[in-house]
Amino acid sequence: MAIVVDTKDCTALGDAELGDMADICADGPAGYDVGLLSKQRDEWVLVTQAREANKLVGFSFCTLERIGGTPSVLIGLASVKRNGKRDAVLKAIIGDQLRRAVLAFPDEDVLVGTRLLDPAGFHAFKGLEEVVPRPGHKATGEERAWGRRLAKRFGAEGRIDDRTFVLNGDGGPSPALDFESAKPDGVDPNVAAFFKSMKAGRGDTLVAFGWAMAEDLVARANGK
Repeated sequence: MAIVVDTKDCTALGDAELGDMADICADGPAGYDVGLLSKQRDEWVLVTQAREANKLVGFSFCTLERIGGTPSVLIGLASVKRNGKRDAVLKAIIGDQLRRAVLAFPDEDVLVGTRLLDPAGFHAFKGLEEVVPRPGHKATGEERAWGRRLAKRFGAEGRIDDRTFVLNGDGGPSPALDFESAKPDGVDPNVAAFFKSMKAGRGDTLVAFGWAMAEDLVARANGK
């Protein structure tokens, strides 16, 4: 069965759909419930949903906006069902958001930013350039500033360590990209190291971002 992806305004998101989203989140460790998902509906502009055989298999709240003039795709709370097609579902969700970025920001490079709970979340950045953080790379002053900007945009100003990009939680579940690899043993230990100082009980997340180049966005839009 093909994975069908659709992005719509959060205002069109019904309570039944929120229930389906909560069912997916129940498979993972994040603990996202209907109450938190309902708040995300009010806080975000768009929601991308992926379905297979008419059943929800993944979703992502998101927005396309400019941060200090820079075109950005911001990914909020997101979750993918733990099944054998999870990688394809995540790729389809991100792909749809990036195709929309072409329309919103033609001929411009676009920053893609989110919060991660697990090293596997970096799968969302496949095909992007200059991903931060990344193994063997010391963040520049501008990259650290982007970490702070994103933390502020996520409503957590002053809670990020701009050297490790760990965002301290407030004791409750933190909205983030909830994605786990089907093969956790295959995770790069250097990537896993970014998450070692995080305290799950506090709701810590890792702020991460990368760049979608204008020519790559056009190629995506043309199905290449």
